[in-house]
Amino acid sequence: MSDPDISSPPTARDVAKRAGVSVITVSRVMRSAPNVSPAMRDKVRAAALELGYRPNRVAGALRARETGLVAVIVPSMSHSVFPEVIDGIDHGLSGTSLRTVLGITHYDQAREAAILHDLIAWNPAAVIISGLEHHPDVHAMLAGASCPVVEVMDVDGDPIDLCVGTSQQEAGELMAAHLVETGRRRIGYVGAWGERPDRSRKRREAFAAALTRRGLDLAVHIEDAPSSLKTGRAGCAAILAEHPDLDAIHFANDDLALGALFHCRENGIRVPEDIGLAGFNGIELVGMITPRLTTIANPRFEMGICAARMLSRRLNSEYSEGDQDAQVSLPAGDTWHLPLHLSKGDTT
Repeated sequence: MSDPDISSPPTARDVAKRAGVSVITVSRVMRSAPNVSPAMRDKVRAAALELGYRPNRVAGALRARETGLVAVIVPSMSHSVFPEVIDGIDHGLSGTSLRTVLGITHYDQAREAAILHDLIAWNPAAVIISGLEHHPDVHAMLAGASCPVVEVMDVDGDPIDLCVGTSQQEAGELMAAHLVETGRRRIGYVGAWGERPDRSRKRREAFAAALTRRGLDLAVHIEDAPSSLKTGRAGCAAILAEHPDLDAIHFANDDLALGALFHCRENGIRVPEDIGLAGFNGIELVGMITPRLTTIANPRFEMGICAARMLSRRLNSEYSEGDQDAQVSLPAGDTWHLPLHLSKGDTT
């Protein structure tokens, strides 16, 4: 029997033929049933991906938009960054029939692919996913999706469909200019998650390039552990052990920078007299502690609202243009570049 007609959607039988298994096995894999070997699961999913097979788990007859589901896929919920984005999405979808379902990847590409595969199988009205860089399987699924796709958090790259976020290049330049203007010359950088977040890597590279243009080098230390206060404290100790003459450290986010502040206090290192500390994201706590942390405010809640409104426009949902939040201006086009703000605290 020949391959399926490209004019017809592939079926479970087509996937079974391509994978060399039974239709029952395909069904078990697509339902994530137990007692299927990892090798068999990978074989069937690879065949499904090659054919563009999308199992419909919503009673067969429903069309994609009729599910009313917006699949939201983010790396983490361990600190306030992504919850604020999700709150913005939920706020932006209020008044419509659209509802969010959530997947968390922990910056694991294989997990991201599996989650996206499962959520697309429910025929969502749209997908909102973090970042612009994806595993090839994820990119293929997003590019082939029959619904709108919004990539959030980053605008430095080529979006698949719709995009709303901030520029990592701009963030790196902002912080480099600030530290140099405040007299810092021996500067370090600390990241986390093994720098699996592409946004962090791009921001660090932009920061390093901006310093290079000013004739300065950058010392770099990346922790493998997830971002946390504990990881920031450990990263600060590690980079200072290797480069004790540093007079400033920029951290991939505010959690890390706050952890570093604790390390400095515990070890008699004066901030900012001995060393300047700066973070990224602008979480609420950084403006309430003493000394206040220098950071770059990333408009996460507004980003979520904009992603939701962007989808509302595309899907022609019940949302009215006159109902938008007064503090959020909605531009035209398929890529929305939101501004960053450098918040000068007491730590630099």
